[in-house]
Amino acid sequence: MGASERRMDERVNIHVPLSFRELNDPNSAGQYAESENISRRGIYFETGFPLQVGELLEVSMRMPRGLAWKASSEVSCVARVVHIRTKAFAGSKRGIGLYIERYEAKASVGERWAN
Repeated sequence: MGASERRMDERVNIHVPLSFRELNDPNSAGQYAESENISRRGIYFETGFPLQVGELLEVSMRMPRGLAWKASSEVSCVARVVHIRTKAFAGSKRGIGLYIERYEAKASVGERWAN
């Protein structure tokens, strides 16, 4: 299956701060990065943190207005590492492609009490 066949959702090139941690290691410290692009089912970002294909991560980020329906909202998701792009220079960050397996959008306080 080629890359174009796997990418069914349109990607949005947007830089959103995010945090992630390894799900299978309860003692893992949170790491920070910034997305390069986001789609409905995936996230791409760069990090110096060592990750492996197949690894499950918990990812949290605040989606900006326009991508998150009416207002910005905090999103938490479980995602699997499906692609790692190694850079040519030693010590440089690696590109990480995630497939979002499930996610939860958390309403802001103002949205919860709007009804």
